[in-house]
Amino acid sequence: MSEIAEIKVGDKVIELPVEVGTENEKAINIGALRAQSGLTTLDPGYKNTGATKSAITFLNGEKGILKHRGYTIEELAEKSTFIEVAYLLIYGDLPTQAELDKFRGEITKHTLVHEDIKKILEGFPSTAHPMGVLSSLVTSQTAFYPESLDPNRSVEEVNLSIIRIIAKMPTFAAWAYKNQMGHPVIYPDNSLDYCSNFLKMMFALPTEDYKIDPVVAKALDTLLILHADHEQNCSTSTVRIVGSSQASLYASLSAGINALWGPLHGGANQAVIEMLEAIKADGGDADKYLEKAKDKNDPFRLMGFGHRVYKSFDPRARIIKKAADDVLDKLGVNDPVLDIARKLEEKALKDEYFVQRSLYPNVDFYSGIIYRALGIPTEMFTVMFALGRLPGWIAQWKEMRENNEPIGRPRQVYVGETDRTYVDINKR
Repeated sequence: MSEIAEIKVGDKVIELPVEVGTENEKAINIGALRAQSGLTTLDPGYKNTGATKSAITFLNGEKGILKHRGYTIEELAEKSTFIEVAYLLIYGDLPTQAELDKFRGEITKHTLVHEDIKKILEGFPSTAHPMGVLSSLVTSQTAFYPESLDPNRSVEEVNLSIIRIIAKMPTFAAWAYKNQMGHPVIYPDNSLDYCSNFLKMMFALPTEDYKIDPVVAKALDTLLILHADHEQNCSTSTVRIVGSSQASLYASLSAGINALWGPLHGGANQAVIEMLEAIKADGGDADKYLEKAKDKNDPFRLMGFGHRVYKSFDPRARIIKKAADDVLDKLGVNDPVLDIARKLEEKALKDEYFVQRSLYPNVDFYSGIIYRALGIPTEMFTVMFALGRLPGWIAQWKEMRENNEPIGRPRQVYVGETDRTYVDINKR
């Protein structure tokens, strides 16, 4: 017999079933609460509310566990590639070699975008934030592929929409950067792998040859894997709730991009670099700012340390630290801002105050360092995040559609004025 939770309201006892997930997570199913009691629940920010059952990602913040479809993030980052992880997230299982070759080949086939995209791009001033440009270009795909507006199409047709956006997203991201820089766009090179192609579109210029550094391409691939999905966060929940209205895949993904754009969600690695630059401007004394971080009366906060979800350690940070070290060593970057980052990392990992409070460097700290070393400007950091999170958003949208989930419609507790009588404007 399944476990039952009881809620007592006055003299009435309401019984609610306890749902148990495959990782033994427990949740009280309150679906019948309002019908039985007339009550709803109040949970600002949905911090304790599960809106769905999902088979995609398991996260245990207390134990520092992150799994995709049952595979640990550590194993995927070590043995897999971003494209293979994308397949896993979207379709549920690791592909065979034939399936992976077909998937990769289909993505490569669709990297080129319609020439009219350049006209849209030219409509943005160079001062336009690249996240706004990216969101607009993704939404524009509903115009180029109007059949995508119907999410109830055949599996094959929906899959084509999925392939198209995975293929074109690096082009959109790189072109958003080129627009900001005032540089001519670089077309995709289908002889290159996913990450190498993106790097070429980002940094190549018509006036000179561009050579792909395999260490950089591998570090980027690892970064994208580490950002591929992270359970029901703000942008992922946005994709699902927008999609629940039967909005198209492209409209739902654009909504996710806009949610990610918010500094409290996708801006953490940008905040790390801005903090490091502020420390540099103040003389570059890492010890001084570590002490400021420990002072409860000082408003300074050490960005990129600790995590709201992970209470022991961020499993992604251990993986990305090696990638950051590899990139910095290979490129030999001489950057005082990155020197400060390494000093903060080294000292904080040994400082008892930070160790006791699990204030370890997180994935945002190291990703910011890598992007800085690669010459990617801070305004592009969130675009890089979106590029990595794309397969997770797609998988979540696809799962929501396949489960035929109802349209999202949260409740509220009204706290406004009650009965008021309309007063004519000449008497107000």
